[in-house]
Amino acid sequence: MTTPAATPAAPVVAIAYHSGFGHTAVLAEAVRDGAAAEGAAAHLVNVDGITDEGWALLDAADAIVFGSPTYMGTASGAFHVFAEASSKRWYARAWQDKLAAGFTNSGSKSGDKLHTLQYFTVLAAQHGMNWVNLGLLPGWNASTASENDLNRLGFFLGAGAQTNSDEGPEGVHKADVATAEHLGRRVAQTAKRYAPAAAA
Repeated sequence: MTTPAATPAAPVVAIAYHSGFGHTAVLAEAVRDGAAAEGAAAHLVNVDGITDEGWALLDAADAIVFGSPTYMGTASGAFHVFAEASSKRWYARAWQDKLAAGFTNSGSKSGDKLHTLQYFTVLAAQHGMNWVNLGLLPGWNASTASENDLNRLGFFLGAGAQTNSDEGPEGVHKADVATAEHLGRRVAQTAKRYAPAAAA
């Protein structure tokens, strides 16, 4: 009699984010929803004044998705404070071999968001994490394309969003929300594939 194979545990995805005016929180929720739709246990962790419970969620996660608005060409000051505080985890290699990904928002189409995503990749690399890119071709780059395309701003490292500076969180572009959801799904899918290999 053969023993049935154990059902793999659902991957745990934590979204470590800061949102200054609510726009990035909308994206964080979309990443969470995308990961959950793929069967992951997904948790939002606001890093501005992160608690011990929040650190514990990050430590227990299979994947951590970093998110922040882009201010003055980089992640927000609150996110930088969190990143510096993560040095205790760096020293202990607590996040070694976890998956990582990232997303950001700014008021301009470019707005130096690439630098924020690159900052996230360096932070992940210092922790020994494995980066998950967006995995989408650029949208909205032909006469037949639309601003409603996924990845309408053409980022590869992660999800980049643009929200008009005179609009609140309700103004976050629906295509950017959908792109963030895609990122969450991709991270969860990667975690499902990665977990058996990591265990082996």
